[in-house]
Amino acid sequence: MRVVLKWAMRVVLMALLASVVIGLWKREEILRLWAVNTLFDEGRIVTNFSHMDRAFLTVPVGRGEGPVSDLPKGSALTLPEGVADWIEARAVPSLMVLHQGRVVHESYHLGTGPEDRRISWSLAKSYLSALFGILVEDGTIASLDAPVTDYAPQLIGGAYDGVTLRQVLQMTSGVAFDEEYLDYHSDINRMGRVLALGGTMDGFAAGLMARAAQPGDLWDYVSIDTHVLGMVVRGATGRDIPGLLTEKIIAPLGLEAAAYYLSDGEGVAFVLGGLNMRTRDYARFGLMYEQMGMYGGRQVVPSDWVRLSTRASAPTLPGKMGYGYQWWIPVGAPDGVFMARGIYGQYIYIDQDRDAVIVVTGADRGFRGDGVHEENVAMMRRIAAAL
Repeated sequence: MRVVLKWAMRVVLMALLASVVIGLWKREEILRLWAVNTLFDEGRIVTNFSHMDRAFLTVPVGRGEGPVSDLPKGSALTLPEGVADWIEARAVPSLMVLHQGRVVHESYHLGTGPEDRRISWSLAKSYLSALFGILVEDGTIASLDAPVTDYAPQLIGGAYDGVTLRQVLQMTSGVAFDEEYLDYHSDINRMGRVLALGGTMDGFAAGLMARAAQPGDLWDYVSIDTHVLGMVVRGATGRDIPGLLTEKIIAPLGLEAAAYYLSDGEGVAFVLGGLNMRTRDYARFGLMYEQMGMYGGRQVVPSDWVRLSTRASAPTLPGKMGYGYQWWIPVGAPDGVFMARGIYGQYIYIDQDRDAVIVVTGADRGFRGDGVHEENVAMMRRIAAAL
């Protein structure tokens, strides 16, 4: 009996030792997975959104060697009635308004400040669109009607085989992808766990085999489409996107601070939603688009691309928001009103006729509620109209 107990104790001790060894070996992955699973918790979301590098692998986006570009102060804007209540109800950490290139309102809330580098979520898609337009203009990408597999051969044989660049830009790829953020088992959340655990995003995209529609037939917001655009950019240039973005867009804007992307385990930037930068630096990008791609006397993004990419060209349903090339167009908006948009309440809202740029960062756990987005757009329209 004693011999049996002795061996049983040895087995238990060996199992405990193995657990400790495995725990230490996988400690970083376990911590990242825990951070992802608590990323949106009520008591953590605001802080998490300002410190995403604590939960994910990252790659730097340099700001370049030039000076910080000036964002001069303008006459203080008297905000419309109800803005303070909206900021509280929608958990808005920062709000910034530019008029005629001048800062007329800048405020920070919920314990955040101007030096926080806030997660973009899908605002990042519009940055990639800008980079794409530059590569089309200089001939690096020959045609929007070329198949994505011309530049990303890893996608041959999967759901993206036969899909064109234009279709991916417009979110009409037809690829089946469940974008339900509140479903643990959805494709978007499976993708998030791949990212958190250091997996490969290229492999994830190549592994998608099912289609919900034929390419070009149906508009469906599918975030993995933007990762495929990133694969195309990398294939066309042989370079990583953070370096290209710095050279082509970030350096000319003269940001206040270096940015960073979340990345997968291969160091590939999470271009569909992983950009992190200061609110004032998001505003610089918005101002460049408001000025038809011009910033500081330099044409950063071709004006034709700004016009084309921010026009409602995708086959969205009547009465719903329009979509261009990774940019949104609000319902009933006149020409020159468009926006970048991200989950949990991130916006860069541009009204060219009013010479207005509005940046909203959000941590709104109720962002999917009925009428919430419409309420946000209505508030930004009221702010623009008050200028």
